[in-house]
Amino acid sequence: MSTRAAGPTPFRFFPVRVVRIVDVTPHLRRVTFTGEELEDFADPGWDQRIKLVLPAVDGGYAHLPTGPHWYGAWRALPAEQRPPIRTYTTRAVRLGPVGAARAGKADLAPIAPAVSRTGTAGTQVDVDMVVHTPLGPAAHWLGAARPGTSAVLLGPSRAWLSAQPDGVLAGGVDFVPPSVTGRFLIGGDETAAPAIARILEDLPTTARGIAVVELPTAADAAYLPTHPGIEVRVLARAEHPHGERLVAGVKRAAAELIPEGQPQEVEEIDVDRELLWEVPRTARGGAALKRADVYAWLAGEAGAVCALRRHLVSERGLDRRAVAFMGYWRRGRAEGS
Repeated sequence: MSTRAAGPTPFRFFPVRVVRIVDVTPHLRRVTFTGEELEDFADPGWDQRIKLVLPAVDGGYAHLPTGPHWYGAWRALPAEQRPPIRTYTTRAVRLGPVGAARAGKADLAPIAPAVSRTGTAGTQVDVDMVVHTPLGPAAHWLGAARPGTSAVLLGPSRAWLSAQPDGVLAGGVDFVPPSVTGRFLIGGDETAAPAIARILEDLPTTARGIAVVELPTAADAAYLPTHPGIEVRVLARAEHPHGERLVAGVKRAAAELIPEGQPQEVEEIDVDRELLWEVPRTARGGAALKRADVYAWLAGEAGAVCALRRHLVSERGLDRRAVAFMGYWRRGRAEGS
């Protein structure tokens, strides 16, 4: 299946196949993809969101629309012919010879300054996925996937980015702190762990702050990299309700990092009916900040993130233009439902 468009677009489909599957921890599995068209797969870093397109029950990818208006056509497909789509984070990109040669050009250098190279192999993309129950479409696919298994990624285009002014991204990056940031408050559960790991790797060594991550067990703690200026606090959930330890841990970190401010009115969000996704460039209150004493990035189960949104903005008075809140998922609901 070729998914090349007539001209570059910010995001495009990439037909891929699995080349390697590794259990990094008991609950986080790394799937490595390769494919001829991945030479155009961009890697802006940070919390770059991408989509994994899973085969439909009827026809696999035969009915997947890939044109400029693909989303409407995809939604209009009968359920059995509609390939399920799930959201993940680009964990790493290793360029093959063609992609490395292109990345070496001056006009592409700003796109992915920290990508590694695979030598004689083709370009590879790592995606870390949570191993969990109950089993939805993604968990079923992950359990059955083997080297050679076909899939489709929807991700940013290197060709499109190379034609844009410096600083322009294709979308899907929400870790956008002010240019001058004093300290960072980062928090999330296992679904946010790949993004947090990438953020910790991409932050300069001069960055300071606290990262609080709730993971299923203590054995999963090894997943997160260290950072010389960010204290990483991993909280094993064990028998606690999902999000309970995350909320408590972020509140403790906030008390250490955020001076008491003027509480702000914050609209309540019904996370069972609405998407909780508020980042500085879309938050109310005016233009994005150029300087902040503290920048917060919080992602994971929507109920826990909603509680933290209320605490940081309504109770502690953190400027909402200096915080990103993302409800990645809602307990008891599949993505997109």
